[in-house]
Amino acid sequence: MPPSEFDLIEKYFHRTIVTRNDVALGIGDDAAVIRFPPGMELTLSTDTMIAGVHFPEDTDPADIGYKALAVNLSDMAAMGAEPAWATLALTIPEPDEQWLDRFAAGFFELAAEFSVQLIGGDLTRGPLVMTVQVHGMVPAGMALTRRGARVFDQIYVTGTLGDAGLALASLKHANGVRGWCDRFLQGRLNRPTPRVREGIALRGLATSAIDISDGLLADLGHIVSASGVGARLCIADIPLSSVVLENSDRDAARRMALSAGDDYELCFTVPRDRQALLKAAFNHFACGVTCVGTILEAPGVRCYGSDGTEFHPDAIGYRHFQ
Repeated sequence: MPPSEFDLIEKYFHRTIVTRNDVALGIGDDAAVIRFPPGMELTLSTDTMIAGVHFPEDTDPADIGYKALAVNLSDMAAMGAEPAWATLALTIPEPDEQWLDRFAAGFFELAAEFSVQLIGGDLTRGPLVMTVQVHGMVPAGMALTRRGARVFDQIYVTGTLGDAGLALASLKHANGVRGWCDRFLQGRLNRPTPRVREGIALRGLATSAIDISDGLLADLGHIVSASGVGARLCIADIPLSSVVLENSDRDAARRMALSAGDDYELCFTVPRDRQALLKAAFNHFACGVTCVGTILEAPGVRCYGSDGTEFHPDAIGYRHFQ
């Protein structure tokens, strides 16, 4: 007789890798009970991942588990929030225990890194789909949002962009990159680094922030739309990894950085008079930070080359229904 969903939950998800003192009641009841600290505000984020849409079906289950949590932690980072608790709703076609063991290993590996406790969820039978909700906290009034950008603020991004886009392109074409370059790119796609610590460091510095999931153009577009401003991007300043530059021409690399998505870096705005503070805050972060443009009054996002010529991208970013 195959194991029941309760047997599988007990075996693979009722783990104590992370046990937080603020969890009064976790997995095993109808709902979790949390002790919420005074002076903090609750932040919530939910993301769904579907096989064949968000990842190839033959992806390593450990990578799937890792990324399912990572994309939500990236949302916490964009809010300047500290992640604390998570729930997981997982639908699987069959009770494949080897798959579940690998999935749970990837999920809990990242959960342990950021002290996130899994406090509940659901396990059902059906097409391979997972929905993770992460709960975090931020000091009252300190959350970063999309709607605070002001004219003349400088636009920054963390890390490098376009790596995940090239990894996806490599998967779609048999003549993709090889060797360590491919391992680097697939790592950037399947195991993105949530910039949680960097997001927390931006409290009181950034006027707006968002994580780059659908591409720089699309996500910066959300900031300028919410803030009622516009933006000028200098595409020559977009940070690109050496791997991307070695395996694609510069124009193609910039297009991927602008619209491919799945980078899960942070895009944020900072007033000019806080740039020295920003540099000091990011001195100890390996990802680095790069200024890529300026907030302007005229609506919309416009891209320009280093010679001042306007650049017209052929795509804005990922859309589920387009």
